[in-house]
Amino acid sequence: MSRTFRALMVRESEGVYNTAVEEVTFGELNENDVLIEVEYSSVNYKDALSASGNKGVTRKFPHIPGIDAAGKVVSSKSGLFIEGESVIVTGYDLGMNTWGGFGQYISVPAGWVIRLPQGLTSFEAMCYGTAGLTAGISVFNLIKSGLTPDKGKIVVSGATGGVGSISTAILSKIGYDVVAISGKNNNDYIKNTLGASEVISREEFTSKYDVRAMSATDFAGGIDCVGGNILSGMIKSLKYGGAVTCCGNVASGDLATSIYPFILRGVRLIGIDSVEQPLSFKEEIWSFLADDFKPDFLSEMVQVISIDNLPEALKIILKGSAEKRFVVKH
Repeated sequence: MSRTFRALMVRESEGVYNTAVEEVTFGELNENDVLIEVEYSSVNYKDALSASGNKGVTRKFPHIPGIDAAGKVVSSKSGLFIEGESVIVTGYDLGMNTWGGFGQYISVPAGWVIRLPQGLTSFEAMCYGTAGLTAGISVFNLIKSGLTPDKGKIVVSGATGGVGSISTAILSKIGYDVVAISGKNNNDYIKNTLGASEVISREEFTSKYDVRAMSATDFAGGIDCVGGNILSGMIKSLKYGGAVTCCGNVASGDLATSIYPFILRGVRLIGIDSVEQPLSFKEEIWSFLADDFKPDFLSEMVQVISIDNLPEALKIILKGSAEKRFVVKH
């Protein structure tokens, strides 16, 4: 094994943050239980924030971002994993203040590591990444709430984003009628590839459903990935006993609504976190993602790039102009 490995390093100089692919020595890595050779990593909005110096994500620099990684175990001090095992690491502190998946190697605590489930490759795991895990948890919670396909339509916001696109694809795969909300002009992709039956614009949705304290009960449930008045409109348009999950704040971190949908229709608002979930629950969701939830066209939802393409990909994500999720092949 070489004494160095390639990684996208973020360095700070007088308040300016610069990214560059560098050769990093193994001695610079955090010393943890499991050393993993990264085969693939996915690129997320949080990674773009980290690379741009957002102290709410990453406090100390220099730093290697990348909150998702999949690869093979090189060594495990505790013996909990054996050399060559295929594994996934998402969430916890990876890529935030622990050097992450934008390097060819990561060193992490054993409690962060999940064995790759049967039916999933390392590449497919990173086609999902944290976004896919979040989508899986969101769908799981709707099912747990009793929202079977016969109960009615499910509305999904941010349908071209990571969580929204995968949620739409999973719901369609398991028999739900999905209405997708999107601000981008790619209805053919959302319908023909992701499987939504209908696509509506953000403006159309809010003008119809976020006007009064309660709106027409057109949806059995919802998955919101953007926040703000979209989430407010979802809550107001749920059928009796409906539920909506929320996991994002791209539109806004504020929520202006009333108590009436909750006390008159018995609706539920379910917060979704995929970062600090117990490992056993993550393993359960990954098993669904490898089997029942797995879309047939998973690889078509991503664009594969090299580590050298990462700086440009991160800029595209920050601008909000990415058409597909990026997956890094190391």
